[in-house]
Amino acid sequence: MEERRKKLQEEEKRVEEAMGHVKNKIAVFSGKGGVGKTTVAVNLAYALSLKKYKVGLLDADMHGPNVAKMLGIENAKVYADDKGIIPIEINENLRAISLALMIDKDVPVIWRGPLKTAAIRQFLGEVKWGDLDFLIADLPPGTGDEVLSIAQMIKGAYAIIVTTPQDVALLDSRRAVNFARKLGMNVLGIIENMSGFKCPHCGKQINLFKVGGGEKAAKELGIDFLGAIPIDEKIVIDGDEGKPFINEKGEASDAFKKLVEGIEEKLKI
Repeated sequence: MEERRKKLQEEEKRVEEAMGHVKNKIAVFSGKGGVGKTTVAVNLAYALSLKKYKVGLLDADMHGPNVAKMLGIENAKVYADDKGIIPIEINENLRAISLALMIDKDVPVIWRGPLKTAAIRQFLGEVKWGDLDFLIADLPPGTGDEVLSIAQMIKGAYAIIVTTPQDVALLDSRRAVNFARKLGMNVLGIIENMSGFKCPHCGKQINLFKVGGGEKAAKELGIDFLGAIPIDEKIVIDGDEGKPFINEKGEASDAFKKLVEGIEEKLKI
């Protein structure tokens, strides 16, 4: 028992030391699944790296790790040396780690809470992140083990809540905001994804999932509304092909770039 306690203390110390080399930690999560949380996390990390910030991207979704797929690195191999786990380099400023890089893509992760917490602790403390301007953590939906672990392990982390405009998603996003507050996280704000769709043939605006719910919820909760991202088929196509969609030209990529600039302004960097 004493040996286990000492081991845990050593692991927690490694996490604290590693996070001491990160200027800004941002957890991207949502109240429910399917709202585009991973898309936001991947493109936020990539956009910041293009601005010459040193960025780490942590895929903390143990049961549905999709970061590797969206970055086009699903066939990459993860190695380790005597100093820790070596993350995959995406470009000169961005490195990433995901459980998907360590298991077969068709193997389900059947883990209870303690195993998931241990894996996250290992990703935070044993991955050779180095000195970073940003660590972006892509979290699973809800307020379960992984989200709780990140909130408790990363001191001073910021939270970005991703939602879609319809009521069922907004209900869960409100819970996510209150969860972040109770855990002492700094809530940067809400992003409304899938916000309207412009028909490519007639140019008419079609509100498939409504519009404006995220901004309304942000005002009611007293937090910032970071921006809205419209539906664009390029987002889906690029995600499947492992390419960040912000490299595309269009309304969605322009909206996302503006959103990133807003985050920079809020963090005063």
